[in-house]
Amino acid sequence: MDARSSSSMHVVMLPWLAFGHILPFTELAKRIARQGHRVTLFSTPRNTRRLIRIPPELAGNIRVVDITLPRVERLPEDSEASIDLPSDDLRPYLRVAYDAAFADKLSAILQEPVPERPDWVVIDYAAYWAPAAAARHGVPCAFLSLFGAAALSFYGPPEGLMGRGKYARTKPEDLTVVPDYVPFPTTVAYRGLEAREFFTPVLAPDESGVSEGYRFGKCIEQSQLVGIRSSAEFEPEWLQVVSGLYQKPVIPVGLFPPPPPTQDIGSHKAALQWLDGQAPRSVVYAAFGSEAKLTSAQLQAIALGLEASGLPFLWAFRQPTDANEGKSGLPEGFEERINGRGLVCRGWVPQARFLAHESVGGFLTHAGWNSIIEGLARGVRLVLLPLMFDQGLNARHLTEKKISVEVPRDEEDGSFAPKDIAAALRRVLVDEECEVFGDKAKELAKLFGNDEMNDQCVRDFLKCMSEYSRQRQVAL
Repeated sequence: MDARSSSSMHVVMLPWLAFGHILPFTELAKRIARQGHRVTLFSTPRNTRRLIRIPPELAGNIRVVDITLPRVERLPEDSEASIDLPSDDLRPYLRVAYDAAFADKLSAILQEPVPERPDWVVIDYAAYWAPAAAARHGVPCAFLSLFGAAALSFYGPPEGLMGRGKYARTKPEDLTVVPDYVPFPTTVAYRGLEAREFFTPVLAPDESGVSEGYRFGKCIEQSQLVGIRSSAEFEPEWLQVVSGLYQKPVIPVGLFPPPPPTQDIGSHKAALQWLDGQAPRSVVYAAFGSEAKLTSAQLQAIALGLEASGLPFLWAFRQPTDANEGKSGLPEGFEERINGRGLVCRGWVPQARFLAHESVGGFLTHAGWNSIIEGLARGVRLVLLPLMFDQGLNARHLTEKKISVEVPRDEEDGSFAPKDIAAALRRVLVDEECEVFGDKAKELAKLFGNDEMNDQCVRDFLKCMSEYSRQRQVAL
């Protein structure tokens, strides 16, 4: 489709201020732009500098709007994403800043004359005020879920997320049982510890005035369409459950894993050279995302597990939350003992590039949906150590499908043992049944890494948006 076509649309996109949200929104923006549509992507100056790279050939179709966040009491200066927060307790204050700045900018852009006024607004879960604002100007909204359909199904209908009706969760124990609207056997539910850690931060109102669950529910309830970062080939049964719960069009928008960067690998040339010297599919890549803030004790358990596995590994290491207490997160003498067999990379790493390397065969990950997609798109075997949010649900889902192995955690304190990490890694990479996981990973790489399938999903999503707008015009 030519960008000047009369059927092209102007789409405004509002991601939440977390790396794991900004990056997939940016990737989808590029795919929308490649179909000939114009995209306005909301961001902040620091996040744009850190994360957003628009190819020159798409620069005419994508406009990145940098929005300066207001000063908010308790929000540290220069905090523009959740990774910048020293404590998860500060997340509500980032939402306060986001609500104020992004709502104002959306209101301004909705009042611009045609053709600058958007045809659609695509929102992340945090922008619960956006559908009503867009509706006042006759502009429809689409909610884009960065969770898979299994997790969304478990969370239930919009009214339940907002604390109303039969499926409202009023205590942590409600999160440990499979809801009765799921018509097939499944283990997709939280465990006791996960439910307790999830309940108050997500389902109780916070300093921003509403709960995170309320934001989710309001976005779903008031949007005209729902897009899910998934595919009908991977989880058709769960997509059917979500469609029944939402009672509105639910469209899988594809998985769109990020392409491996070909340049700008910074200081990681030595790591890539080390990978070049390893046997094919022999290396474990270990990383736990940008959201989880691990303690020194947790990092030490991971380190000892990697060491005990006997496997070569590359670890994207982030400082522990208690680093200011003089704790490094690494056992004494660890780096000397694993010298030559393992690498510890500090700071930002080119994850997509590492996962695409032919020597990487396993991925020890927190089971965030972004990381799962990146790993499976590259055909690597997964070992899952869920830590927060939807990760426990993702781990149950993939383990149930015999795609991955989950590391057990203590039900009382959440601790995990080095021996269990080592056993899980060996199970998927060297033990007797490892080829089963290898064959599954190769099979799924053809689905998750299929660019044509992913682009077709995006085209289908855009077609639904365009058709909705056309029918609306006819009705007027």
